[in-house]
Amino acid sequence: MGIGRGWRTRHLFFVVIPLVLFLPLFFSVSQLRSDRESVARKPSKKSDHVILGPAAGQGLPNRLQCQGLKAINELHSSRSDLNVSNGDYAVSFVTVFTIYNASRGRVSPADSVTVGKASMSKTERSMAVLNTFVDFIQVSMPTSNVIILTDPASSFSINKRSTTVLPIQGDYSRGQLMLQRIKSYISFLESRLDNQFEKLKHHYIFTDSDVAVVDDLRHIFQKYPKFHLALTFRNNKDQPLNSGFIAVRGTPEGILKAKIFLQEVLVEYSSKYMKASRMLGDQLALASVIKSHLTSATRRFVKAEAFSSEINGASVLFLPCAIYNWTPPEGAGQFHGMPLDVQVVHFKGSRKRLMLESWNFFNSTSNMSDMLCLILKSGRRKYDF
Repeated sequence: MGIGRGWRTRHLFFVVIPLVLFLPLFFSVSQLRSDRESVARKPSKKSDHVILGPAAGQGLPNRLQCQGLKAINELHSSRSDLNVSNGDYAVSFVTVFTIYNASRGRVSPADSVTVGKASMSKTERSMAVLNTFVDFIQVSMPTSNVIILTDPASSFSINKRSTTVLPIQGDYSRGQLMLQRIKSYISFLESRLDNQFEKLKHHYIFTDSDVAVVDDLRHIFQKYPKFHLALTFRNNKDQPLNSGFIAVRGTPEGILKAKIFLQEVLVEYSSKYMKASRMLGDQLALASVIKSHLTSATRRFVKAEAFSSEINGASVLFLPCAIYNWTPPEGAGQFHGMPLDVQVVHFKGSRKRLMLESWNFFNSTSNMSDMLCLILKSGRRKYDF
């Protein structure tokens, strides 16, 4: 009997102790799995379709007024200010774009999105944004050219009239793209100077490829005839300048001054801002260069009015982002809606879907003002790409 009780005691010991030791681990693993499944099931806050909200700026003067998706006042087009003659310079748009070829073979259903009736992979939607960028230019400025600077190793094609793909050697990896963009701009300007004998007859506007040009920008070069390069500014203490829009006068002096200016920005970037977020380094470097030469910059950036200043020998025109680089989420913020003379809409961040949806809307209505109401009412939302 004593032996039996001892055996049962030892048996219980070997059964209970492992349970005591492993049950907490079992429950913690189960909880971890449950948490992971919960995260996986948690719906994304970014929308896969356009969501309309209130239109900012309603009732304010000189702001777009909307009833639903119908504009009830007229935009102030710059075309009436143009003095076009045969001797005028044309305007070429220049952007940097690349396709990361390593991702082409890894297409999964999770990467696919639908815009309108089209299903797109990551590569296809990047190309759709580029095509839409060109489409807007060809509607608003049909005589303009588009030049796409790219990595020679990036294989893509674009079938658009007056559009050229120009390979420029460099490091276009994601972490270096903003730095490389400045280098590519400089290389492009140098190539224009080398070809002076061909008679330069183009002004240049360097932009991001996620912008929509919604009016004719040629008037900038006529209205402000003395600047060498133009930048866009906003009332933002840390990032007052947005590098997504840089205009360069196409004279030999204008191109040379712009090249020298960008070389100074490149040195500033390389020496101080290499550890900045990959999308911010160039803007921080740009602001640093401007503030080092223009002590009144911060004060001047408060008011959304164009002004000029000399920066290291270059005449620099500062244009308000509110008109020349308007961003949807700021419509309800410092800009209080959309100005009636808006020229460029910049679909920064997670608003590339809105850019494509806006083009589809314009394609079906042919009404730019109504399309801008769509952007104004839906731009504060973040989308799935």
